[in-house]
Amino acid sequence: MYNPQLETFLRVADTGSFNKAAEQNYITPTAVIKQINLLEAELGIQLFVRTHRGVRLTEAGQSLYKDSKYIIRYCLDSIERAKKAMQKEQSVIRIGSSPMTPAQFLVSLWPKIHEQCPNFRFQLVPFENTPENAREILANLGQNIDVVAGIFDDVMLDVRQCAGLEITREPICVAVSIHHPLAAKERLELPDLYGQRLMLIHRGWSGYVDALRDDLWKNHPKIEIVDFDFYNVEVFNRCENSNDLMMCIDNWTNVHPMLKVIPVDWNYTIPFGILHSPKPSSSVRKFLNIVKRIVENQEYKL
Repeated sequence: MYNPQLETFLRVADTGSFNKAAEQNYITPTAVIKQINLLEAELGIQLFVRTHRGVRLTEAGQSLYKDSKYIIRYCLDSIERAKKAMQKEQSVIRIGSSPMTPAQFLVSLWPKIHEQCPNFRFQLVPFENTPENAREILANLGQNIDVVAGIFDDVMLDVRQCAGLEITREPICVAVSIHHPLAAKERLELPDLYGQRLMLIHRGWSGYVDALRDDLWKNHPKIEIVDFDFYNVEVFNRCENSNDLMMCIDNWTNVHPMLKVIPVDWNYTIPFGILHSPKPSSSVRKFLNIVKRIVENQEYKL
């Protein structure tokens, strides 16, 4: 759109120094001088008078200085108008993706969504699973990320200040190291867990997990419960290294190659679906309605 060297030109003119302009641009003075020399050569005019005290604009430089700010502002506004025009033509849904919130579920819905709304586009936005990121992203859905797929309940939605569209109830499973004796089984019975340490996320994180915890404490004391604070890759590593068992869901099967996710013969499930802003944009709201309709019509099954 415009020669980026114009921005360097303005910095040098405003500061009267190659060195000060370099500091503001976080580059070397040599790089600034090179950019100005290239700009002067390209335009065929001398923009600055160089002195041992610094630099000052030539008459030609003063003329260009007046127009440069307008040129840059006009170009940026033009780009912004083009982006807004593109958004009218197509709706981009930004999907947050991490090991604990894999986007595969939403991506697999894409053909059905595209049939009903061809102007929708997906943009995957990867992020790192940390407690700080989780709080920031979920509390600000709609800003940099529109939706995230994952497990939730009303308690978590309230704490995280977001909303959720439930798609299914995921059976609560158990993850074990592939070297664990239980890894030979394709389904576990409760007595299989006796004498084992079962990692559960801390009380208060989910009412569904708390119900399982209370049942195990009351009726299955031979299962030792081990608390942890947050689901991330480190917790999966801990499960594999310690040979403990860990509460898991089938959607996390591919998080750790050395763990096997096995269903358990109990009736405990947890909601799984799409987390979004309590006040979604019109595009996100339309997207959520399409997903809901697809699932309700059983056009797609997890």
